[in-house]
Amino acid sequence: MALGLLVRLPLAVARAVLAALRGRLGALCWSLAPLSLPLPLPLPGRRRVSAPSPAAPAGPRREWDDASPTPTSVNYHFTRQCNYKCGFCFHTAKTSFVLPLEEAKRGLAMLKEAGMEKINFSGGEPFLQDRGEFVGKLVQFCKQELKLPSVSIVSNGSLIRERWFKKYGEYLDILAISCDSFDEDVNVLIGRGQGNKNHVENLHKLRQWCREYAVAFKINSVINRFNVEEDMNEQIEALNPVRWKVFQCLLIEGENTGEDALREAEKFVISDEDFEQFLDRHKDVSCLVPESNQKMRDSYLILDEYMRFLNCRKGRKEPSKSILDVGVQAAIKFSGFDEKMFLKRGGKYVWSKADMKLDW
Repeated sequence: MALGLLVRLPLAVARAVLAALRGRLGALCWSLAPLSLPLPLPLPGRRRVSAPSPAAPAGPRREWDDASPTPTSVNYHFTRQCNYKCGFCFHTAKTSFVLPLEEAKRGLAMLKEAGMEKINFSGGEPFLQDRGEFVGKLVQFCKQELKLPSVSIVSNGSLIRERWFKKYGEYLDILAISCDSFDEDVNVLIGRGQGNKNHVENLHKLRQWCREYAVAFKINSVINRFNVEEDMNEQIEALNPVRWKVFQCLLIEGENTGEDALREAEKFVISDEDFEQFLDRHKDVSCLVPESNQKMRDSYLILDEYMRFLNCRKGRKEPSKSILDVGVQAAIKFSGFDEKMFLKRGGKYVWSKADMKLDW
């Protein structure tokens, strides 16, 4: 009947009737939108937003852009300040900025909502800020409030005290200590020396505290020109870490190489062949996790002190906008993160101490 009427009406009147019907249909469809009913076609003049802005109240569900990677594991370098001067450092003290605690917590909550399962706090030296209280409060927040499966810290270990373990140890899954050599002279040469303090002796003390306070113990080593010939089998076996992460020394423009860099790491660089020979010498170490430059460069999600993702694909760190300003989804698109390489290098593993079933 309606179609017959349109045939008899003048063309202008017919167009008006069609416009009115289209308007009523559009209003009906948008009234059903809160019920999450799918719309088969986009309506004229309407644009569907994939995620609300950071200031919008969080709903029960967010629709993330399929092109954006999930921030499953995030490395938050909340400070660049450090009490060591490692010659190959690729995250140097170019600023002294640290976010206020509540702003850092807000960003971490946003990351959790976006899919974060593991947070790793790093620096700089994370225990410099407020004598470890800052990182301790973040660790407690992530485990107690956000209920993240895994919370970890990477530290040089020189500023950690037993009282910290007593207060915050229950909330920490993994403590990774950087140790590049078991020869103290080599540590001094690299830049890990601190006067009369012995880095290796401190490493053993931290290992014992991790055992006493039920924190999984991990070692990170950067293989470079000064330690590439070292045999660490016996020492690693004695310390028995859950993981021994072995990195190849990496150059990053603007950090440890180039005109505006604070380090000159060229003298520390080794070849791929040298790195493979070191790995072959330690092939029987069951906890060994090797990472070449190729695996390392794009397979980490790195947040800087402003909570900006750092894109290292061009050999230097190019920051996104802060997740606090534009949200996780908008920022992570510029991270350069290679999610496939992250999985290929074993980036996702048993990372909650509750699941490790270790003999403390």
